[in-house]
Amino acid sequence: MAKIVDTPEFKARQEKFLIKVEPDKVLDFTQLFQNSHPVLLEIGSGKGEFISEYSLLHPEWNFIGFELQQKRVEITLRKLDLEKHHNVKLATFMIDEKIEAIIPPASVEGVFIQHPDPWPKRKHFKRRLLQQKFLEALSRIIRPGGFIQVSTDHDEYARWIWKEFSKRQDFTSKLTDTISEKPLLDDHVVTYYEREQRRLGFEPKHMLFEKKQI
Repeated sequence: MAKIVDTPEFKARQEKFLIKVEPDKVLDFTQLFQNSHPVLLEIGSGKGEFISEYSLLHPEWNFIGFELQQKRVEITLRKLDLEKHHNVKLATFMIDEKIEAIIPPASVEGVFIQHPDPWPKRKHFKRRLLQQKFLEALSRIIRPGGFIQVSTDHDEYARWIWKEFSKRQDFTSKLTDTISEKPLLDDHVVTYYEREQRRLGFEPKHMLFEKKQI
């Protein structure tokens, strides 16, 4: 039996949904989606539960999912429907503070970052994604009034993330309690990772920050 990655249907999904991202070459959203709808990014798409389900609930938005691991991108592709997911693109690409080299300034409506690697050992803290250089880059690509939503089940990392955002003048928390143990979206999508971590006794923490108006 042929592997799913070799089937004509899977190849059609690759052609429709996968985009090639080149360092220092800015993406053209209008060309990618053939419309001018607001664009949201998911950084670290995992197995694709969020982007495949949430994009169907919001056809008025366009979504780009970035994921470094090729196997996870292939799993996500299997969840996308050629007829229904007209507003989704995927890229096998590592995102860091260089994101502003591929995303136009003030062009993004929102960014979802779900369960980034906490790098729990102190000697590895420098590898954490959510640090000042990265937040500075996100500030440049997100339009005023846009947002960043972050979820993590690692308590110490949640506090770290909050402290990093609290140092900035360009973002403000949209939550009264700053860190919420309840999902922030009425149409919250439970990912495989969230479900497995809950089974192990780790509850996710959610944060929502708005880019201040100029």
